[in-house]
Amino acid sequence: MSDGDARTIRAGRRTVRIQRPGKVLFPGGPGATEYTKSDVADYYRSVAPHMLPHLRGRPLMLERYPDGVDGQRFMQKNVPDHYPDWITRAEVAKEGGTVTHAVCDDTATLLYLADQACLTLHRWLSRTDRSGGVDHPDQLVFDLDPPGDDFPRVCEAAVRLRELLDALELPAAPMTTGSRGLHLVVRLDGRSDFDEVRRFARDVAELLASRHPDRLTTAARKEDRGDRLYLDVQRNAYAQTAVAPYTVRARPGAPVAVPLAWEQLDDPGLDARRWTLADAVDQARSDPWAGLPSRGRALGPARRRLADLRS
Repeated sequence: MSDGDARTIRAGRRTVRIQRPGKVLFPGGPGATEYTKSDVADYYRSVAPHMLPHLRGRPLMLERYPDGVDGQRFMQKNVPDHYPDWITRAEVAKEGGTVTHAVCDDTATLLYLADQACLTLHRWLSRTDRSGGVDHPDQLVFDLDPPGDDFPRVCEAAVRLRELLDALELPAAPMTTGSRGLHLVVRLDGRSDFDEVRRFARDVAELLASRHPDRLTTAARKEDRGDRLYLDVQRNAYAQTAVAPYTVRARPGAPVAVPLAWEQLDDPGLDARRWTLADAVDQARSDPWAGLPSRGRALGPARRRLADLRS
């Protein structure tokens, strides 16, 4: 329902008010469709059943663009006082104190964040509602970052990394970032802390880079990478985040980060910005991660297999 400068959307037991629904957040242009705040809200309402399982219980960093993608960007961690009390909060430790993050547990929260011009949701790799708490991630992420806009090289690296993870008996699933690269996501059992997980991820990346030194690198400094693809494991640390599956990216045309089935990497027309607000829900409905085991793996056995491969 709309009343001129506002629109209301029913979400479960709640009604969320979208202020200035006609506000253009993504200007149109050559090869790019115009999208308004109302369009973003409609997308998030439609994709919510597929997106929420990836968000529940996870502290969020919110990437907001009140004046659209051509305006100023705000990276928001703390929940403002004016947010409704029905939005879940997570107070977590930081150096010298605490920070209170929003947690998106339902469609109403997703719509409220859309009203706040939050385009991109960056999620923690740990959850507040698990026995290990936020210190123990239940996901590991490899970020495949190419030196340029060269997606075939990203797919090549993803296949090589998958082969190594298969040897470690760690099922992995690919996801476009909506920017240039891919994330490979591994589900964990949440028993290892962040330091252990990041150390393991670094060792895996270094082994793979040593096998393909002309193509891959773990060098954090850009000037040390040359034209090699960067295997980034830095997101596997306490208080670091990764873009959430099905989140919108603040780029022309409103691309979306979407999970993929492995066979989709064989498509020569694939790139990291292939899906947008217009068709990402169709990809979500295909359930591309259906083959990924829901139960996370322990790192201990994988660590031992990795040691054998490195010896």
